[in-house]
Amino acid sequence: MIEFECAPQDVARVRFAFSPLWELVHTLRVLDDPARFALHLPWVHRVRPRLRGLDIGLLRALVPAGGYIPDFLTPPPTTPLPDFAAELETVRATPPEVVAREIGWTRWGPVAPERRALVAEPGRTLERVADQLERYWAAALEPHWQAVRDLLEGDVLRRTRALAERGAEGVFAGLHPTVRWEAGTLRIDRWWDFRGPLGGRGLLLVPSVFVWPRASVMVPPYQPMIGYPAQGIATLWETRPAAPPDALAALVGRTRARLLAALGTPASTTELARRLGVTAGAVSQHLGVLRACGLVTGHRLGHRVLYTRTRAGDALAEPQE
Repeated sequence: MIEFECAPQDVARVRFAFSPLWELVHTLRVLDDPARFALHLPWVHRVRPRLRGLDIGLLRALVPAGGYIPDFLTPPPTTPLPDFAAELETVRATPPEVVAREIGWTRWGPVAPERRALVAEPGRTLERVADQLERYWAAALEPHWQAVRDLLEGDVLRRTRALAERGAEGVFAGLHPTVRWEAGTLRIDRWWDFRGPLGGRGLLLVPSVFVWPRASVMVPPYQPMIGYPAQGIATLWETRPAAPPDALAALVGRTRARLLAALGTPASTTELARRLGVTAGAVSQHLGVLRACGLVTGHRLGHRVLYTRTRAGDALAEPQE
């Protein structure tokens, strides 16, 4: 069990960021066991042909199917919107003694003789790791990064709103089933133990696509951090069929136009039905048309689904607002 003792100043310093390097490292687990990460099978099928002949053997050895990943591979992001190249430079600047120590902590991955060789020459090991990360990024994730980033940005926006409206309890309540907030202490279920105060450093919350379905934790001496599955992952790899010719024309209908205008702020089917004075079933049918046109999207929050406009929907609704 991990227990973070959160003083008021720590709660005030809860902040969000996401990390392309964090995502990249966790894709290695998806590649090794796609059946455990079924939501990402479309990504696996697209990426595998691009990886033929690419040497990422050291990365796959250092990122086991479960358990500890050397922390220097996933440094906490220092800005809300980090750049992969900047994060890679942070990895390259890792002190050799840290590289040796953290590789030594791995319980899976390299067998003993290979691990000893990696630890014996940590500078050389770090150089190989960074080079493989750079090549793997270009092949596996960079082509998909914009879509991944859009999803992560949306999650940060929603979580930030929840933090402002309901405080720490509102944020942590739906973060992940293994995360619990109890009277100033944040508890995360883990097979290893840590307990201590955050000491004014606050907590970094990092939404992730490829950490799903788990949550990841980093403890001091690094910046305390929790990586959790972002909302909406199930829609990320969907390939929408081309909209039928009459789909956009259908939006001219009065009820659909009002519905699109009402979605300037996220709302549930029930709330939209109340505001528009129609049945929830009718709202669901109209939302189906709007989603087929790429004008609205749904996000699950607990047991509810909230709908909001896409950028295309915003552009279409502006004259109505």
